[in-house]
Amino acid sequence: MEFQKDSSFIKGRLKSVVYAFKGAYKLLSTEHSVMIQFSLGILVTVAGFYFDISKNEWLIQTLCIGLVLSIEGLNTAVEKVADFVHPDYHKKIGFIKDIAAGAVFFAALTTIAVGMIIYVPYFIN
Repeated sequence: MEFQKDSSFIKGRLKSVVYAFKGAYKLLSTEHSVMIQFSLGILVTVAGFYFDISKNEWLIQTLCIGLVLSIEGLNTAVEKVADFVHPDYHKKIGFIKDIAAGAVFFAALTTIAVGMIIYVPYFIN
């Protein structure tokens, strides 16, 4: 299948948005780790309303949720490409997939730290 370049700027951007929503839906509906992380994002959003967190706390929390979901999406893409290129186990492919998973791990650790900084004082008081 050959892709044709769209000559219309607006039409091309709208197509891009449609593809982005399609990709987000595929991530949310097929990847269990994304489902869990999305659910945790909803949970901390509800907690944010409950504890009436500050504007800055909302900003950081929202960035962290987006960070984890974005990195997880990239990790999933790397895994899918690696499996497509080399379906059988291969040491180098395993190494690449581990590095991508490590990136998610760093994002998740950062988000946990931010969550603790935001919410522990609310639980203590």
